[in-house]
Amino acid sequence: MMRPYATDGTILPSRAMKIHENILSTIGNTPLVKLNKITKEVPGTVLAKVETFNPGNSIKDRMAVKMVEDAEKAGLLKPGGTIIEGTSGNTGMGLAIAAIIKGYRCIFTTTDKQSKEKVDALRAFGAEVIVCPTNVDPEDPRSYYSVSSRLVNETPNSWKANQYDNPSNAQAHYETTGPEIWDQTDGKITHLVVGVGTGGTICGVGRYLKEKNPKIKIWGIDTYGSVFKKLKETGIFDKNEIYPYITEGIGEDFVPQNVDLDLIDHFEKVTDRDAAIYTRKIVKDEGIFVGNSAGAAMAGLMQLKHHFKPDDVIVVIFHDHGTRYLGKMFNDDWMRERGFLVEEKPTAGDLLKGKDLQLLSVEADEPVLNAIDKMRKHNIDQLPVFEGGKPVGTITDARLFDAILEDAEVRHQKARVVMGPALPVIGLDATLEEVAKKLGNGSPAVLVEQPNGYGIITKQDIIGKLK
Repeated sequence: MMRPYATDGTILPSRAMKIHENILSTIGNTPLVKLNKITKEVPGTVLAKVETFNPGNSIKDRMAVKMVEDAEKAGLLKPGGTIIEGTSGNTGMGLAIAAIIKGYRCIFTTTDKQSKEKVDALRAFGAEVIVCPTNVDPEDPRSYYSVSSRLVNETPNSWKANQYDNPSNAQAHYETTGPEIWDQTDGKITHLVVGVGTGGTICGVGRYLKEKNPKIKIWGIDTYGSVFKKLKETGIFDKNEIYPYITEGIGEDFVPQNVDLDLIDHFEKVTDRDAAIYTRKIVKDEGIFVGNSAGAAMAGLMQLKHHFKPDDVIVVIFHDHGTRYLGKMFNDDWMRERGFLVEEKPTAGDLLKGKDLQLLSVEADEPVLNAIDKMRKHNIDQLPVFEGGKPVGTITDARLFDAILEDAEVRHQKARVVMGPALPVIGLDATLEEVAKKLGNGSPAVLVEQPNGYGIITKQDIIGKLK
């Protein structure tokens, strides 16, 4: 092998290449990221386990590969075989990635409520996808559970992953996700908040964490239309709790074997609307592009905020990537049709976007002539006057006109001599109505206090925003 050389011709020391043999070894070791803006009302520290860093962009990669490898060891999945599974999309993606590397074929069943992006992604990975109706009982022969079971019986050399009842699902999280969270928080985690579907994530991670510290609270996020919460609280499986819902990736109309209710301390239900709103809010507030189940988990965490204390360390799982919901939660028309769209009103901060960040002003002890020069050069009719970094007055062209007519020598006096009242000061979060009210009281402009100084808003800025 050719040795590397420096520019002066000397041989550089050889370094081993740091590579992965295939994409499967990149699964896991995802980052834990502190949330700041979206959780500002939550006591304690809130950390997101961002599972989108897995190669299939979801937490399901972990258990998908674990199920495949355990099936291989048990002789259930043989060379050249077919993997069959009922999936909402993410588990299928993990299985499809494993199948490509290991040489298997995939057939997946899913429901018609899943996003088109998920189905398209599975097909892009070479999987055959059969879309089944959502609003049928699990036992109905048309359900995606039943169709996947039928396909296993009809397909030679096939294996059904059965993520709901396969113990390898929870075991994957017991072996990887749980230890990662414990290590990343240095054992200081006090609460785990997770959306519950198959139960593999919450129960695998929960079992590991409870073994480390039985005081850690494991809180599951459920959705309206699912049976988990009432079953946990009453022990009753109530079919009247079951009805169609929009939220993807959490909730069930049956009880998977991976759900161990004894490990889960509390279930919190979240509406479809709140789950969708928080899916978008995570992106806008934290810059983390995640999917619907993360939105549900975040909405549930916010509903539970009064239970937290300042010293708590709360970990919330962000399950999958936002690109799988571009036609749904991230589509304004889709949100509006369902009454989910929160029409955001512009704030003072929004009005400042795109404006020159350099605020023109004059110091109170500067000569009036300086103010005249700035106003003429920049074609403006008012100029804030500052002293000690704070606004103390305003010079307007009307005041200048009157003062100079009375005494032309005023141009050489200090600006404070001709200044009028200071412009009103508002914060970045002030609403459009609040800005308009200040301007409607006769002020020519308002100052907006920012971390690094002040911005200015005029009536023309509001007119431009509304056009």
